[in-house]
Amino acid sequence: MAPKTKKESTPAPSGAPSSSTSNDSWIATTVVSHYIKNTSQQTKLIDAFMAYLVVVGGIQFLYCVLAGNYPFNSFLSGFSATVGQFVLTASLRSQTNASNGKKSTTVSPERAFADYIFCSLILHFFAVNYMN
Repeated sequence: MAPKTKKESTPAPSGAPSSSTSNDSWIATTVVSHYIKNTSQQTKLIDAFMAYLVVVGGIQFLYCVLAGNYPFNSFLSGFSATVGQFVLTASLRSQTNASNGKKSTTVSPERAFADYIFCSLILHFFAVNYMN
């Protein structure tokens, strides 16, 4: 029987990482570069506002934990308004995102923004009234 020849290993493609430690950073950089290239400026602005709402909600919760929640209705009102605004903004993002295309209903971006403003006014009206 003829001796078996060793098959040489082929190197990984130049775009793919070669170790598992660099795999995470490669995935992150790929996702970020894809997001920057393929996302519209309007969607990036909405995403930045959503990140701001997450930071504000985190600060409110941290303040409640560290300093106490004496006027609990004020904390509850402010935190609920932040979470509610985040949900409304996520809804606006899904309605105005061009990549959703046929998946969403046939609502124009102008109508979606008008609904967003109207619902935001209602949300903040109830938040201010609950706060006293």
